[in-house]
Amino acid sequence: MDAKEIEVKSKALAKATTQGEPSSTLLDMLADLRKGVQATEELLRSTRVGIIVNKLKQHKSPEVAKQAGELVSKWRAQVNKQKSGGASASRGSSSPRPSQNGSSTPVAATPSSDKSGGFKPSVAPDKRTWKTDGVNTSVTGSKLRDNCTGLIYDGLCFNSTEAPTVILAMATQVEQAAHTALGPESKPEYRGKIRSLYQNLKNKSNPKLRVRVMAGDITPQEFVTMSSEQLMSDDLRKELEKIKKENMNNAMVAQQERSISKSLQCGKCGQRKVTYTEAQTRSADEPMTLFCTCTNCGKSWRQ
Repeated sequence: MDAKEIEVKSKALAKATTQGEPSSTLLDMLADLRKGVQATEELLRSTRVGIIVNKLKQHKSPEVAKQAGELVSKWRAQVNKQKSGGASASRGSSSPRPSQNGSSTPVAATPSSDKSGGFKPSVAPDKRTWKTDGVNTSVTGSKLRDNCTGLIYDGLCFNSTEAPTVILAMATQVEQAAHTALGPESKPEYRGKIRSLYQNLKNKSNPKLRVRVMAGDITPQEFVTMSSEQLMSDDLRKELEKIKKENMNNAMVAQQERSISKSLQCGKCGQRKVTYTEAQTRSADEPMTLFCTCTNCGKSWRQ
């Protein structure tokens, strides 16, 4: 399998897991990956197939968990063998994926700072950007779209220690999904969505959103269609629910009863369908003031 096919199959596996597909279906998918994937570190990172299969080690089905564990161990052994084969093998395993034509998501070359031994940011995690990571975001052929890819990268790398190649791969997928759903890039809906996603990713009170996107729990296609309420943190969502409940309760509070009198006549329409309330607005030894409203024409007065 090539990288594109592996990526498609890994997404299908993640979707099947989320939707609770039978264990037999998951086992067939894992067997397909076992036969078709010749693991390299770059391949596992760029397609995220390793992360998706690794999650299945906790599956409720013992057989699925066993097969996932064995597959992860096999891939790890292949990668370790390549690393121990010398510098040339190491360089071969981390070579950048060539960009592909058509509608597939383009991926930029691997930054020189992303080495096989693990990435160490040159700045604090909360100061990371695509510029500090030395990433090339020129991947679409459109300056505006490339800038949007960089913006999403900045949101995803915030407080993260993930390697630039991994973040860039996800950023390009998110931008591609937004462009497909809301593009072309000249449309304000596309630009507005990119800004909204960036702001939500950078929100310090909502760190789980970045983690879920990077882990594949939220696919790029789902991410770009989420509402503002879906994007917000659990704490903020609970707070809003609390406010809504309080407003609903307040709206259902019994209103002050107004008496209806047929002896009072509206001076505007002449009808004797008048509601009134009484209030002591003058001194205690004087009569109460009537606040009247005609239910026929709506005229209000006091007497």
